[in-house]
Amino acid sequence: MGNVLLNKLNEPTQEYGAIQYGDELIRYQIVRRIKDSNAPRKVLIKVHPDQRVVATVPNEATGDSIQTAMLKRARWIWKNIHDFAIKQVHVMPRQYVSGEAQFYLGKRYVLKLIIDAGQKPSVKLKSGFLMVTLKQTADNNQLKVKKLLDSWYGEKAKTVFAERLKALTPKLNWVVGTPAFQIMIMKKQWGSCSAKGTLMLNPHLVKAGKDCIDYVILHELCHIEEHNHSDKFWRLLGEVMTDWKDRKAKLDNMAELYLNE
Repeated sequence: MGNVLLNKLNEPTQEYGAIQYGDELIRYQIVRRIKDSNAPRKVLIKVHPDQRVVATVPNEATGDSIQTAMLKRARWIWKNIHDFAIKQVHVMPRQYVSGEAQFYLGKRYVLKLIIDAGQKPSVKLKSGFLMVTLKQTADNNQLKVKKLLDSWYGEKAKTVFAERLKALTPKLNWVVGTPAFQIMIMKKQWGSCSAKGTLMLNPHLVKAGKDCIDYVILHELCHIEEHNHSDKFWRLLGEVMTDWKDRKAKLDNMAELYLNE
C-alpha cells in the first residue's frame, strides 16, 4: 500500500509519517508516550476536525509497527479526513430557486419551481424533484418558496416522527405508552426532552435518513430514564442502539446541509 516516511524535525519529540491510500498520501504526526506501566500498548489514531492525523504510540514503537497499524486503519483514516473536509466546505445560503439541492429522508432532491396560475401553491415529490408550484412570479418568490417548504417539511416531520415513535417505544421498558412530541425549529439541536417526558424535535431532522431519525428519537427517549449525559445514559443508549455512534457521525456530517436555510 505504501511506505511510512519518518522525519524528525528540529524539535526532537516531533515525528511525522505518511502512508499511501489509493491515490492519496496521508500524512500524520507521531506522538510517543513516555514509558508507563499503565499506558496502553497499542497505537491510538485520531483524526481532528482540521484534518490532522495524530498517532499516539508506545515510546519504543518501531517504524514498521507504526506503519502496520496505520495501514490497517487506512480506510477509516481516509474516510474521517474526507468527512471533515466536506464539513469545512462553505455552504451558501439558499436562494430557493430551481436547481438547488433539497433533502428528505436521507435522499437528495432537485428543487424545481413551477409558475402556474391555474394551480394552488403546493409542494410535491416527483421523480427526483421537489416541485414547488406558485400561482405567479414575484419579487418575493424566495420568501414564498421558503414558507411553502417550511410548512411541507413541518407536516412531513409530524407524520414521520409519529411513525418512528410508535415503532421504537414498545422496545423500551421504561417508557409507558407513546410520548408526546412537539415540532420546534432549533439551530443547534436535533431534539430535547422535558422533565415531563415530552420530546421537542427539529423539523429539519426529517431531511435525514430514518436511521438517523431513530438515533435522535432514541437519544431523547433515553433521557426519560436518565436525565443527563451520565455514564448510565450512554450505557442505556448503547443497549438499545449498538451502532448509535455511526448514526450520530452520519448525521453530524450532513448537519450543515440539513440545517442550511
